Amino acid sequence: MAYTTINKSSEHFNTKLYTGTGSSNAVTGVGFQPDWTWIKDRDTASNHMVTDAVRGATKTLYTQNADGESTVAQALKSFNTDGFTVGTDGDVNANTKNFASWNWKAGTTSGFEILTWTGNQTNRTISHSLGKAPECLIIKGINQVEDWTTYQVGYGNTGNLILNSTGAASNSSTYWQDTTPSASVITLGTSTRLNGNSINYICYAFTGIQGYSKFGSYTGNGSTDGAFIYTGFKPAWVMIKRTDSSASWTLLDNKRDPYNVTEKRLFADSNDADTVGANGNTDFLSNGVKIRTSHLGINASGGTYIYMAFAEEPLVGDNPATAR
Repeated sequence: MAYTTINKSSEHFNTKLYTGTGSSNAVTGVGFQPDWTWIKDRDTASNHMVTDAVRGATKTLYTQNADGESTVAQALKSFNTDGFTVGTDGDVNANTKNFASWNWKAGTTSGFEILTWTGNQTNRTISHSLGKAPECLIIKGINQVEDWTTYQVGYGNTGNLILNSTGAASNSSTYWQDTTPSASVITLGTSTRLNGNSINYICYAFTGIQGYSKFGSYTGNGSTDGAFIYTGFKPAWVMIKRTDSSASWTLLDNKRDPYNVTEKRLFADSNDADTVGANGNTDFLSNGVKIRTSHLGINASGGTYIYMAFAEEPLVGDNPATAR
């Protein structure tokens, strides 16, 4: 069996940095037509703008708050064969400002699917086409003010973490009926965060693909010689969240920090600008992430954490990973 079915990770996920122009701006160099694009101004406090091909261009959500969907005509205007076009909206294209965009391509090869449903506030299942059990779900009610809810295999089926909050995980059978997703369905409870009556939902569903993506958990050791997260690939993008206590969702990537230490961090739950700080101190290695800080946000002694990671290169493949 081949180590990985994806030898060129950048054909399915890619971070693209760009500079705003203040006028219509075709951003190229992504390497594919994205199905999900997440944009953040790195220089100023601003919204995290999330747009996907299912809801359509100009339809925007914000990871740092519970707001429903907005139609922003001058935000992401179109998905293109090698990227996307943004309009004049300052959150995605302020003149001379530096932006990060994270782009995903959907499909069974990449283990990513975008699902939609209308809630009915009864226990139910939702079908998916990933071919194996989803390991990460990010869900938002789009026609109502409602928190983002997440499922992650590293935490399990008893609870939920809110993407727009620093809060610890909360447990309730009303999220997933204490049932792990299967190779064909996701089980939902009655929580309004994922199945409220007449609320429309968008779901970004992921399953791990060897050599390309990984979802899991680790325990911190409180040392600058910190925990090691084995992924089996050189990471391109990593998001970390503490589950047993309050902490931000830390976002790291290989383009804002092309060399170790990887320390420039943004937070999915905050509109803060890009900053350098202890809760971003990691090394991206050929086979995973080595934490280089004792910061409580990513490495408290005995703290429990989840992570999601996407590859720059597989550890083994046609183009095996090398050290940075």
